[in-house]
Amino acid sequence: MAKNTRVFRSDSDWRKILAPEQFRILRESGTERPGTGPHLHENREGTYCCAGCGEPLYRSETKFEAHCGWPSFYAPAAEEAVEEHEDNSHFMRRTEIRCAGCDGHLGHVFEDGPPPTGLRYCINGHALVFHPDAEA
Repeated sequence: MAKNTRVFRSDSDWRKILAPEQFRILRESGTERPGTGPHLHENREGTYCCAGCGEPLYRSETKFEAHCGWPSFYAPAAEEAVEEHEDNSHFMRRTEIRCAGCDGHLGHVFEDGPPPTGLRYCINGHALVFHPDAEA
């Protein structure tokens, strides 16, 4: 996707291309129950892309086991791939992560991750599509 290109669709159009759980998470800022989403135990090399617009968001090299119930990464694939927003819902102060390509809700970022960033991008598995690297 070209930089500064944002995908805009009506809710009706999003519902046509997303599965119900993907729509609930990406478009309504929902959260899957811990341990129930796809990609939690994915260990192949590859790229995790937005399920809404296909924007590359995370690489397998930055994925780690955080034991939180959601796929976790210590850095996005590119700084401009995700956007941070203040989230004060549920009586908590958190930093929400949204896809820069389509403004879809992905999850949250916390400051309890491993080196080199110290960050934990805790991402809903249903917000992602995994594309394994081609095998040599």
